[in-house]
Amino acid sequence: MKITHEREKCIGCGTCVAVCPAFWTMGEDGKTTLKGAKDAGGIFELEIADAGCNKEAESVCPVQIIHVK
Repeated sequence: MKITHEREKCIGCGTCVAVCPAFWTMGEDGKTTLKGAKDAGGIFELEIADAGCNKEAESVCPVQIIHVK
């Protein structure tokens, strides 16, 4: 399973951090960061075994830039 995050489009609302703090944090620039993710050309990716709270983070993101596949 993979989480992708279009970080440049992040508006910094922090809903993903609120529902899934084990995976998400606020960056110093006011945008959220997917902990441990690798930059794949502006899209940050993280391989995980279980989606856990990331499905909720995906659904509450107001700009729909978090994808769990």
